[in-house]
Amino acid sequence: AIEVDGPSHYFRDPSSGERLVNGSTKFKVRLLRAYGWNVANVPFFEWDPKTESERRQLLREKLASIGVRGPELKETASQREERV
Repeated sequence: AIEVDGPSHYFRDPSSGERLVNGSTKFKVRLLRAYGWNVANVPFFEWDPKTESERRQLLREKLASIGVRGPELKETASQREERV
């Protein structure tokens, strides 16, 4: 699963100003993992400033971090539908 995290998934630590994942997002990821899903999080602040090619690379890296590699990264949604 790819979890795309927009601004509402975060809050700022008042003392450090650091962005932290909120409780409901942490809980959702915990539930997905408990049901056997591998979850890759893509925070908006990593996604927004990137070019299209940098975004593809970011997705490759995020997916590789959960064990998805190779040709699977190039498959489109319509290609997956054709296999079903």
